[in-house]
Amino acid sequence: MAAAHTPKGSDHRSSASPQGQADDRHYPAGKPSRVELLNTGSLKEVIKRPWTRSDEHRAPSKAGRNLPAATAVALVLIATLLIGLFLFPLVLALLAGTAAGIGVWEIARSLSYRGIQIPRVPAVIAALLMPLAAYQGGAQYLSFAMVLSVTLVVVWRAFGPKEGMLLSIMGSVFALVWASFLLSAALLLYHSEDGPFKILTVILLAVSSDTFGYAVGVVWGKHPMAPKISPKKSWEGFAGSAGGAIIVGVLCSVFLLGDTWWQGVILALAIVAIATIGDFSESMIKRELGIKDMGTLLPGHGGVMDRIDSILFAVMTGYVIFELFALLA
Repeated sequence: MAAAHTPKGSDHRSSASPQGQADDRHYPAGKPSRVELLNTGSLKEVIKRPWTRSDEHRAPSKAGRNLPAATAVALVLIATLLIGLFLFPLVLALLAGTAAGIGVWEIARSLSYRGIQIPRVPAVIAALLMPLAAYQGGAQYLSFAMVLSVTLVVVWRAFGPKEGMLLSIMGSVFALVWASFLLSAALLLYHSEDGPFKILTVILLAVSSDTFGYAVGVVWGKHPMAPKISPKKSWEGFAGSAGGAIIVGVLCSVFLLGDTWWQGVILALAIVAIATIGDFSESMIKRELGIKDMGTLLPGHGGVMDRIDSILFAVMTGYVIFELFALLA
């Protein structure tokens, strides 16, 4: 998901905005686009694709998003999320751990294009275990898991080549914090009062911010927010994100959580603001790495990180704000 006001793989379109660097790249002559590969690749190729280094996600596909595939993937993920939230909590922890592990793998592969080699085996294992630790023991277990994860990566890397060791360790910590630690906040929220509904509220806010921002930006977007970072994201789209999120936030606060309407407004505005910053941060990272998507695992969506990046910032923001509301109650 895009953060404040655009779905992943799409930005607010502005007639006055130049195309970004990543948007100017094209596939070499004779090479099929990513969408064509997703539509025509063999089952073996599809299974191998997320785990092998390739150039498929280095440029946008001219064919656009595979809407049927994207819809099917979204429905499966939503169904799994709801089962984890309201029926079998362990499913939620496993879903978060799986997403975090794949996310770290995607970050590691993307960083390798700039010569930063992350020790993938310990990093992925650590990323998988952090959400499970948060599910099992809350914030205390998560803190221990983060310290142990960094220690594991440092020790593992100490037995590797000396060249690039510092960047490798720094890249590993960056990947673990971004993809796993932030996502683990969802499990912390789950253990709080009305936890499942709080998680659902945060996710609905992130999705509504994307949806309303994209809709408004496409129709009325004319003033880019940061042309050098993400030329197609407009102030009009940001206003659409804020307005749509406020509506959803008030409804969720009153009807799902039984709180006051103004709490929903504060939560919505905070998530939209932080998600926007997070989205710009990811855009800068992608531009620096020279890629369009972090991966190709999810048909019609790109990589796992392309789908959950705004949720990562949203759940941590939601966790902090709900804790503040509890202190003020």
